[in-house]
Amino acid sequence: MDPLPSSSDPASEPGRPGSGIACRHVYEGSILTLWGEVDAQLREAASQAMASLASRPDPAPVIVDARDVTFIDSSGVAFILQVFVLGEETGSTVTLREPSAEVMRVLDMVGISERLLMEEKATA
Repeated sequence: MDPLPSSSDPASEPGRPGSGIACRHVYEGSILTLWGEVDAQLREAASQAMASLASRPDPAPVIVDARDVTFIDSSGVAFILQVFVLGEETGSTVTLREPSAEVMRVLDMVGISERLLMEEKATA
């Protein structure tokens, strides 16, 4: 997905906070980036990202990029699930891109990893 000309990716900016959730809209859909410790401390960022996704005018695809997540708790898992439910409700395809080992461990532990559409890291 190519970013819109005015779009920036907060996850790649110098000086970004150690943890966060950011949503950006691109030509082909939306990219939701999670990094660092995804827990209840990110409640406000999660709410803003959900509002941004919910306000989109059409059911464009959503990529949840979780490759840089170092910790995720039940509130982080609930957030990911909310994004997938929103996708089902709006007709948007939601894909979890390259989830970190920590994200996979927790999703496997709660028994939902096999229910989510995932894009694994390509091997060279």
